[in-house]
Amino acid sequence: MKVAHTENPPYRPTLPKNSNKDYIGGMETIMYDCLNEDPQNRPNFIIIEKKIKDSTGISKTHNVLDALLRRMEQYANNLEALVFERTQAFLDEKRKSEELLYQVLPRSVAEKLRDGRPVNPEAFDCVTIYFSDIVGFTDISSQSTPFQFTFPDTPEGLNRFLKSTIDRHDVYKVETIGDAYMVVSGLPVLNGIKHVKEIAQMALSIRDSVECFRIPHNPNKSLQCRIGIHSGSVCAGVVGRKMPRYCLFGDTVNTASRLESNGEGVIISVIDI
Repeated sequence: MKVAHTENPPYRPTLPKNSNKDYIGGMETIMYDCLNEDPQNRPNFIIIEKKIKDSTGISKTHNVLDALLRRMEQYANNLEALVFERTQAFLDEKRKSEELLYQVLPRSVAEKLRDGRPVNPEAFDCVTIYFSDIVGFTDISSQSTPFQFTFPDTPEGLNRFLKSTIDRHDVYKVETIGDAYMVVSGLPVLNGIKHVKEIAQMALSIRDSVECFRIPHNPNKSLQCRIGIHSGSVCAGVVGRKMPRYCLFGDTVNTASRLESNGEGVIISVIDI
């Protein structure tokens, strides 16, 4: 209990009084050497064995003490191996958790949350927002079986197809709802005026990729992507505690969404300023 409460100075056990002062004195010295605050100054088992034999006068012919010390040394080695194994397992799980967090939130934001730092809302003067939707995807889904729709053909295959295109650009995928995508460039890491170019090139690549994509169970059906793009100011921040999400707010988001919803297939809708 005293050790658990971390007393200051640290709790150290004492030996009972004994008539054999020399014996107790030698063992007490060994005990306190082993309890040294600095691990580098603690004796190893070879030194402990020698000191115990010198203190007690027991020679190497006494196998009981030798066996006890060997067992203690083996236990310490096994304990070190176990600690190392558990530490590696903990680090592996920590890495997996961080990778999952990086998929949900931007890396810079996720690192702040991981370190316990506050993530305050930010205002960005100019970013570019992208919205897209597959034309007639609801009808295509209704013509597919649950197995075809869920795994592995249509949405999963298409999502992987689009993700590989998105990953090639300096953008952040904010959200996906079914076949609808919301992507932004220019935040949370600023990239000057490159955000317009990055989104425009990505939009062209996605439009062409979707046209080339074929549904395995309906190869004669071609897909068309409806896209809306708009640049302007937004506010961004983390919403939610249990399930945090990185959300964008502002008229720029609404405008890009309306451009997409009122657009046509194969058309990238923008506002001519």
